[in-house]
Amino acid sequence: MANVDLTKLGKNLLKSCETGESVELQSLWQDQPVVLFFLRRFGCQVCRWMATEISKLEPDLRASGVALVGVGPEEFGLKEFMEGGFFKGSLYVDEDKKSYKDLGFKRYTALSLVPAALGKKVRDVASKANADGIKGNFSGDLLQSGGMLIVDKGGEKVLVHFIQDSPGDHLPLEDVSKALGISSKAKAGQMPVCNDDVCTR
Repeated sequence: MANVDLTKLGKNLLKSCETGESVELQSLWQDQPVVLFFLRRFGCQVCRWMATEISKLEPDLRASGVALVGVGPEEFGLKEFMEGGFFKGSLYVDEDKKSYKDLGFKRYTALSLVPAALGKKVRDVASKANADGIKGNFSGDLLQSGGMLIVDKGGEKVLVHFIQDSPGDHLPLEDVSKALGISSKAKAGQMPVCNDDVCTR
């Protein structure tokens, strides 16, 4: 886990998808711990599935006084994402992608994206998303990666800094609960088992 300068990162501005107002990132952890889920794209099928997964924790997070926040790198696909009800927390957009850069969320090149997007982890999650009826699109910035940041109340410390290595990487629900010291009855979605061409559940 790379060092995260919360003072510097906290000054970054995010646009609220609900109000359109700009807020400093640090305002999200000022009064409570926060789980920040940084999506690659709002239209990304895999990201939508991951959003539904992390949203399973929302009732337990809320009961424990923890905020669940999703951040996207642009507004492409936002309306469809919100209408689909994929995420149960607050949504923001980092229009300058400054937080993505400061957190070390890499950008793919056109050449590196193809093997990453066709990798086993992505195929596994895409198969699960398809099984759950979650679709996506290819609108917007296809090259941005994402991850997760969990920050303690008041920005006292970073509890988790997770960086996607491939577009299919995600933090298991139990790791999120454990980092926050909360219990949860949320059940992770069953990941399909893929053997090159054949996926089973």
